[in-house]
Amino acid sequence: MSDFLQKVYYHNTVADYLIAFALVTFGIMIIRIFKHGFLKRIKIWANRTVNTIDDFAVETLDRLGIPALYLIIVYAGISYLSFPAKLEKIIDNAATVVITILVIRLVSSIILMLLKSYLERQERGQDKVRQLAGLMIIINTLIWILGILFLFDNMGYNVTALITGLGIGGIAVALAAQNILGDLFNYFVIFLDRPFEVNDFITVDDKSGTIEYIGIKTTRVLSLTGEQLVFANSDLTGSRIHNFKRMETRRAVFTLAVVYDITPDKLKQIPGMLKAIVEEHRMVKFDRAHWTTFGTFSLNFEVVYIVLSSDYNTYMDIQQSINLRIFETFAKEGIGFANPTTTVYLNQPDDTSSAQAGGRV
Repeated sequence: MSDFLQKVYYHNTVADYLIAFALVTFGIMIIRIFKHGFLKRIKIWANRTVNTIDDFAVETLDRLGIPALYLIIVYAGISYLSFPAKLEKIIDNAATVVITILVIRLVSSIILMLLKSYLERQERGQDKVRQLAGLMIIINTLIWILGILFLFDNMGYNVTALITGLGIGGIAVALAAQNILGDLFNYFVIFLDRPFEVNDFITVDDKSGTIEYIGIKTTRVLSLTGEQLVFANSDLTGSRIHNFKRMETRRAVFTLAVVYDITPDKLKQIPGMLKAIVEEHRMVKFDRAHWTTFGTFSLNFEVVYIVLSSDYNTYMDIQQSINLRIFETFAKEGIGFANPTTTVYLNQPDDTSSAQAGGRV
């Protein structure tokens, strides 16, 4: 039996192979016991807590830690054996590649968890988290580039020359894709500065609508007429945007024109009438009502009030109700609304004078 165990195959004895196999098998058994026993209980405990950090830690351990432990066990078993130099280099490089991938995924998961935790604490956090996908694409791209450079450096390649080549190529790509990169950087501006968010109602120049999606290059807006408007991010950040979703109140200003054929007493009563009509309505704060100017054919009044709601339909309902009450009150008081008119005065000849003049003739 001992002779069989001492037989050499490919630079290793049978005993060496059995020991390596035993190490790998025993290690895998320990990991499986840990995963299905201890780790499962930790998951149940983490789900009961309010804190999300422990959930992230357990999930990361299950998704990345367990594969890393398997890799360590297999690598330890293989390292116990002797191999030719070229094969050992291949094994080491393969292990380095796998470890690099696991580390990149770990860093990406940590960054994603930190960003989610930061955004969820803000107002309308869930909407902001849904917009995180575009930003994570860019972050993951940078992480993978750095990870690959680190991998090449550990494998003995000249990373300096590679970075120089990438730098020259990056300049050429940047010159060829200025608009795309501009939209990309403006996506960061929109994401960090938050001039608008999904479901906000905005007006840009003569276009109005509700934000549906904010992407890396474009932002999509559902217009009032039903079609989808697609804006480049650079166009939006370079424009004057009216964001009505942030509005808490609406200020209403309108004018009334009454006829000149009105008594001074009635004229003095009109501001008080207008104030009383406005104050009859809920969710309205009266500001002022004044006789402002002598018009060409009318006496002009200006009324200002504030609707204590940002909803446009509420604003229009209140405006309509106030208009009806003004019309009813003015009709009851005998106050007429002015229309563009022209009055022509004709001088009629005096009949007596005409007759006397005729007699003299």
